[in-house]
Amino acid sequence: MALSEIEKKRCEKIVGAYIEKHRPPAHIRPELDVGFRVKDQSVEIFEIRPVWRNPKEKMENPVAKATYVKIHNLWKVYWRRANMKWYPYEPAEVSRLEDFLELVEHDRYGCFWG
Repeated sequence: MALSEIEKKRCEKIVGAYIEKHRPPAHIRPELDVGFRVKDQSVEIFEIRPVWRNPKEKMENPVAKATYVKIHNLWKVYWRRANMKWYPYEPAEVSRLEDFLELVEHDRYGCFWG
């Protein structure tokens, strides 16, 4: 089940503030930027870079994802491996969206930012 409009706006506010704080300086953004999207019950953070064959075209490289499980009132945390599949990140569940962002920030295992 998708997040309600109120929940979605709350997620956008929280993650948007995190992204703004962690974006590279403005002069670097054409070469590397960070973005996010809220879709259904998931929040996804990704890097934005030019496509190497066509620098005018941009590509997104997913970094981290959290999916809200309403019946358990928790967020499941995932990272994306080189095989392009999402895998649970340890700890695999957090109770708040802010806890997910803290995991991404510290990246204890080097899974999100490398």
